[in-house]
Amino acid sequence: MNTNELVNWSYEQKCKKTVEALEKNNFTAVYCPTKKDAFEYIIGQAEEAKSVGFGGSASIASLGVEDKLGEKGKELLNHGKPNLSPEEKLATMRRELTSDLFLAGTNALTIDGSLVNIDANGNRVASMFFGPRKVIIVAGRNKLVYDKHEAIKRIKRNAAPPNAKRLGIETPCSKTGFCQECNSPNRICRVTTIIDRRPWQTDFHVLVVNEDMGL
Repeated sequence: MNTNELVNWSYEQKCKKTVEALEKNNFTAVYCPTKKDAFEYIIGQAEEAKSVGFGGSASIASLGVEDKLGEKGKELLNHGKPNLSPEEKLATMRRELTSDLFLAGTNALTIDGSLVNIDANGNRVASMFFGPRKVIIVAGRNKLVYDKHEAIKRIKRNAAPPNAKRLGIETPCSKTGFCQECNSPNRICRVTTIIDRRPWQTDFHVLVVNEDMGL
């Protein structure tokens, strides 16, 4: 086996172990060898959905599912669309909370089956917990960590600074690339959540993909 094959094999074991843990925690969990597998799963699960909400995920955006779902006549609720006024953006966030299907990524996923996230508004994680009829979370192999403490470190080191930069938010980390544990009025690390088990009333699916996805 060459180096790439060995790396893929190693990640495959970690992804499958995480899927097993997620299933024990009552999630519907699926191992996806490639992004294409995740794309096809989402399109299939969206068949009965009339409205689809998007949580501002680079992982979801990279799949190209939004265009495909639009072609199928779904109502697309995406607060990240360009040229929305602040009022329109907020209204869309609220409608995402009651969408038929909500799609998002996760900042970190522990190998023992917990999803860890840090938000600024909390709209993304709120839609994971309760409201949408079905939630599908996509996690690339780069999001896998061993425990919750490592998850928080990963988010603040690897996800928050580039996300602040991507969103054009004026924070210390968007300038330096390093978390400053700041008190900036524009701080994006405001709502930290850990989902240890599937919420009772939510049809919750987690796709673990053996490719790097998102930040």
